[in-house]
Amino acid sequence: MSETKKISVCFTADQFEKYADGKSTVVVVDLLRATSVISIAFMEGVVAIIPVQTIEEALSYKGKEGYIVAAERNTKPIEGFDYGNSPFDYINADVKGKTLVLTTTNGTKAIYNAREHKVITASYINIEVVAKHLIEEHNDVIILCSGWKGVFNLEDPIFAGSLANLLMDSDKYKSSCDSLFASIQLLKNSNGDLFNYLSDSSHRKRLKSLKMEDDTRFCLSPPIKSSIIPILKADKLVILEG
Repeated sequence: MSETKKISVCFTADQFEKYADGKSTVVVVDLLRATSVISIAFMEGVVAIIPVQTIEEALSYKGKEGYIVAAERNTKPIEGFDYGNSPFDYINADVKGKTLVLTTTNGTKAIYNAREHKVITASYINIEVVAKHLIEEHNDVIILCSGWKGVFNLEDPIFAGSLANLLMDSDKYKSSCDSLFASIQLLKNSNGDLFNYLSDSSHRKRLKSLKMEDDTRFCLSPPIKSSIIPILKADKLVILEG
């Protein structure tokens, strides 16, 4: 008889302590845009990503050989850094062989909060390979939505619904988590048109106000896919081997 694992969804990084068990694999998602950027940066050849909490800590790496630094707050890139938090910053950029030090408003906080667990990051760029990995391993799963400054946002739970569907369809998972079922329902309500479904959402409006709608489209429906799974090892995201 095959093993049945549990899956749950946590809606914000600030709520994670209520879900933490020290054993589950935590899948961190910040769809708009940190975990999408992480996927792209690894595809473009960075060897590691160091997620940090403060602008000051990230800036302390600037100018060090082998490092590049990136920062975002309130959706905006921070002056004095090499890159911001747009996937387009990294496509065809000179990042191969470098270590990226990254701080963002929400995504890097979620990674930090889950650091005592096995942590991987996911986006629509690598959702298929992440689902395959989770199905094949023995751990329960917590999908950790980064949220926005401690409160619920819409796009991360929708992604959680997409990933949850892939896992539940495998018959390897069960759940009694209401937030998981709510995530699946949100995805269903979108009728396959995430961009328009999110038209009134707070974060899409933020990106639109900064003329970053192309970022939104890219992250919701990426034209490229990755087989890379970023995993947190000793405070660095690296590529999961095997």
